[in-house]
Amino acid sequence: MELCTRTFTSFFLFNPSSSSNPLLLRANANAKTPFKFNSLKLSSFPPHIHLFQPFLSPHTSSPFTLSAASASSSSSSVAVGTEQDRLPAELNVTETAEPNSRVRLHVEVPSLVCEDCYKRVIAEFMKQAKIPGFRPGKKVPESILISYVGSQNVQKATIESILRRTLSHAMTSVTGRALQDSVRIVTKFSEMEETYSSLGSLRYDVLVDIAPEIKWIPDNNAYKNLKIVVEIDSDIDAHTASEQEFRRRYKSIGALKVVTDRGLQVGDVVVLDISATTIDQDESNVKSIPSAESKGFNFDTEYGEKVLPGFLDCIIGIQQGESKSFPLVFPETWNQENLRGVHAQFTVECKELFYRDLPELDDSIADKLLPGCTTVEQVKDLLLQKCQEVEQTAREQATDNAILDQVSKIVQVDIPQSLFEEQGRQLYGANLLEIQAKMKLNEQQLATLSSSKAVNEFLEHQKENITNLIKQSLAVGDIYRRENLQFATEDLVKEVENSIAEFKRQNQEYDEERVKGQVQEILEGAKVLEWLREHAEVQYITK
Repeated sequence: MELCTRTFTSFFLFNPSSSSNPLLLRANANAKTPFKFNSLKLSSFPPHIHLFQPFLSPHTSSPFTLSAASASSSSSSVAVGTEQDRLPAELNVTETAEPNSRVRLHVEVPSLVCEDCYKRVIAEFMKQAKIPGFRPGKKVPESILISYVGSQNVQKATIESILRRTLSHAMTSVTGRALQDSVRIVTKFSEMEETYSSLGSLRYDVLVDIAPEIKWIPDNNAYKNLKIVVEIDSDIDAHTASEQEFRRRYKSIGALKVVTDRGLQVGDVVVLDISATTIDQDESNVKSIPSAESKGFNFDTEYGEKVLPGFLDCIIGIQQGESKSFPLVFPETWNQENLRGVHAQFTVECKELFYRDLPELDDSIADKLLPGCTTVEQVKDLLLQKCQEVEQTAREQATDNAILDQVSKIVQVDIPQSLFEEQGRQLYGANLLEIQAKMKLNEQQLATLSSSKAVNEFLEHQKENITNLIKQSLAVGDIYRRENLQFATEDLVKEVENSIAEFKRQNQEYDEERVKGQVQEILEGAKVLEWLREHAEVQYITK
């Protein structure tokens, strides 16, 4: 959601859980930050409110949901009282705070307002109705008009007219705080009909999410002078990474040859069939471990530290066609939690065994290692330079992530449900776009992944992650305002132009104002992260 105070000409009142399209896909504009910034879009409750056709919905037991509709789609439809005009009497509105930054407004519409709306509805029907025996536009006796249109239809149209005219007035107390697209009338339409029929007045309840209050722990200076510990993976160390990359390139220009006269040695490449079962004294409890099994597993023994500890030692000396069985224990640090501490019996069969026939390591192979190079030292220097750039980027990324993680821990936000759902749908939409970019999905697969069920399951499984993203985003926006940070206008213009050019290159539709808003969010976020890095005490440790 975007933070704004603009006045919209129309808005859609809905129940998010019943939306026909669960995805809100937003193109990301060349983000330079590790997360998507989403501020809040506030509704100013405009004068024009589009409601559904009064005669196309039975309005039985479900909560009253308003949706856009065309007045021309039904001969009996009426569009009256959509403007925010002066009411003949004051509304009685009671505001009650609810959890998750939500407000309930209980609205009581006096009979004087209801009567005025009824007269407008009758006048509008008088203009539109084509009653036999009466010329179009000619005054028709009210009783004949009601008999022709139907008293129930007149009543439904009157109630809608009342809602259209009174809703914006009722929302006055939350103007500037309410989140757009979070407003919905929860009173059943049948209940409103009953109240109107018996009392000649109307009562209804409105739920609306409001911009959440941000509280810093322990005080408003909590984000200043953060103490951050950043864990750096040893694999990104430039010198280690460049050496590994050099070795990989060197091996790639060698030839694999079949071993015929010995068993497996470190440095060989072996193809294995692997099976594994749990170890238990009661044989009936022994189970296979599918995640530890593999057919035709290509294992480069130079990377023995990447597999289960002890595995390489147990297969040293194995020859082609030979099988070995041995017990191992998964360490407590194993990535798969369900395997930690599990005692397993492994059986491996050596299907093929190769050794590397490598060329002599001299300057003659430099161009094969890295095109354009004439010496081995030049290859090593360029690889180190590239790895240093990667390491620097990874350090910055890790630092930003650590800062944002720390920020989310020292901020309290009562997150509105509508904001949670929008952020979650955007995250899911981005994931779906990424999947589409990697593989071609057919219509059935796309429909399944785009279903409400798939989206809701994602929202449930990613609840903690989505919540943290929202807290980080709101906290960043709060810091940007508190510290009066600014970015160069030319940066905004340049990034918007780049984003639009990318949309055009991909032949995708775009909304320039929306693109501008997203780019602005990203630039603001980058400024905040830059400020936090400058004012934080950062310690790096290698894991």
